[in-house]
Amino acid sequence: MSDLLYSEVEEELRASVRSLLRDRVDLSRLEGPEPVDLKLWRTLAADLGFAGLPVPEESGGAGASWRETAVVMEELGRTVAPVPFLGSAVLATAALPEGDPLLAELAGGARTAALAVPLSTWDAPKWTVTARDGALDGEVTTVADALSADVLLVPTAEGLFATTGDFARTPVVSFDLTRPVADLAFQRTEARLVAPDAGAAVRRALLAGAVMLASEQLGIAEWCLATTVEYAKTRRQFARAIGSYQALKHRLADLWVAITQARAVARYAADCLARGDADLEVAASLAQAFCSPVAVKAAEECVQLHGGIGFTWEHPAHWYLKRARADAIALGSAAKHRARLAGLVDLPS
Repeated sequence: MSDLLYSEVEEELRASVRSLLRDRVDLSRLEGPEPVDLKLWRTLAADLGFAGLPVPEESGGAGASWRETAVVMEELGRTVAPVPFLGSAVLATAALPEGDPLLAELAGGARTAALAVPLSTWDAPKWTVTARDGALDGEVTTVADALSADVLLVPTAEGLFATTGDFARTPVVSFDLTRPVADLAFQRTEARLVAPDAGAAVRRALLAGAVMLASEQLGIAEWCLATTVEYAKTRRQFARAIGSYQALKHRLADLWVAITQARAVARYAADCLARGDADLEVAASLAQAFCSPVAVKAAEECVQLHGGIGFTWEHPAHWYLKRARADAIALGSAAKHRARLAGLVDLPS
């Protein structure tokens, strides 16, 4: 079993990403017409090469692993950065076969892609798009990061296709503005066959997505706890810092324990993904079943323990609660993953 502690390289990577995001993430843009920060995305993907971390060097990537990608996801969760990292650098990248020319373009940040499946998809998605003579017809709803994608990867019964052709993208009002979703409609849209087995490609992508999403949820929870602890040290009521009250101490201590456990679960899943471990299926569902509720709980406690200021639009806590809530139903809910875990470890239904 690998060492799940963060390596020196991973900590240096974290410091680099955190410094960049601290200076560049501007959540006020989420209320504007273009919430996705494509300039920041280009810096992350093209200038720094973070989109290509899990891609082998011979395929145009950085030749690192999913462990390093998980560190980036933690920091993106810590800032709820509005960039299409999950859609392009995780889901689309994981779906593409090695050697495909599009993989090198995604790894280098030259292009951005999205996998055309509903964000809530987990087990055995139903293909709603058909392919005939190299053209696509059909619709897909609530696709994450599709609005900013240059290329769409569309799974069909005939295989996985890549398209830059004419298709309709309709923005969907989302609870989480930091990760926009859209409905897609294809009508005789020209496409290129990428892989003959779309099911295997989508399964690979969803596993990677569930694991990386757990790291994002960990980053959300860590920010919420750190911010709440700092507030509890300085906010005073009845001539005392509110952090000195035992009831608050207990709530924050319980949250710290849960986040510490979530970190171990998320790290194990990322390590299994990086090594191609046989325990990956279990690790991925365990990560989602555990980390998802922890992120939601941390965000709820952050809002509530900040008191009145936590309920205002001026405080960023609401963005973290929205991201945590949206993540909780993305790529399978905690309940779905718990049910799947039962089958994986031979528990009775």
